[in-house]
Amino acid sequence: MFDLTSRTALVTGGGQNIGAGIAQMLATAGARVLVNDLRAERAENIVADIVENGGQATAVPFDVTDRDAVLAAVADFGPVDVLVANAGNGGAEDMLPKRFAETVPEDWQGPMEVNLLGVLYCCHAVLPGMVERGHGRIIAISSAAGTHGVGIGFAPYSVGKGGALSLLRSLALEHGRDGITANSVALGVMDSVREETVAAFRKVIPVGRLGTPDDVAAACLWLASDEASWVTGQTIGLNGGAFTS
Repeated sequence: MFDLTSRTALVTGGGQNIGAGIAQMLATAGARVLVNDLRAERAENIVADIVENGGQATAVPFDVTDRDAVLAAVADFGPVDVLVANAGNGGAEDMLPKRFAETVPEDWQGPMEVNLLGVLYCCHAVLPGMVERGHGRIIAISSAAGTHGVGIGFAPYSVGKGGALSLLRSLALEHGRDGITANSVALGVMDSVREETVAAFRKVIPVGRLGTPDDVAAACLWLASDEASWVTGQTIGLNGGAFTS
């Protein structure tokens, strides 16, 4: 239904889990996918899978927190029509068991650099080309932590994710008349959590299951398509009915 033929999509953090699912689905819709990952071998594995299934893909390893590396990659492999800023860190598995007042700046650095500055650098790299061509789709993979806050240990992560949401809303306002949309997907609990916590999470999710990479990829495919051309500045909660207030 959604045709991305002739479009080039950059998926950051595309070498595993949610990013891999997004990269594979965009390729299935006809996009040429630039699969980014910090580790080259992970990106190459996903590229091999896409190509084996008849798609087009290229491994583009770089660190999203290195602005020069981001700019160089877009210059070498672009132009980029669709950016899915998925790379992130500091999820539930990595939270520090201490309150914000007990943290030190070093605790904030990683979550802020990857979850906010990494998105900012990628947007800054792809936007000039999108403006020039009069078309672009920017999608950030965020979290319910960025819209609601989710408890002790999450403050630096929440700030980084929330900042990225605000950035995309600003870009939507600035570039709507340039044919560019900017939207975010705020994820609830995904199926990558520890096995011993799955049952507890299922009890509080109205649809009774955790999210999957395919759930996220489907939302990204729609937002990347021409069918979503009137959707911009939005944060779509992908959470199975949790975090709705």
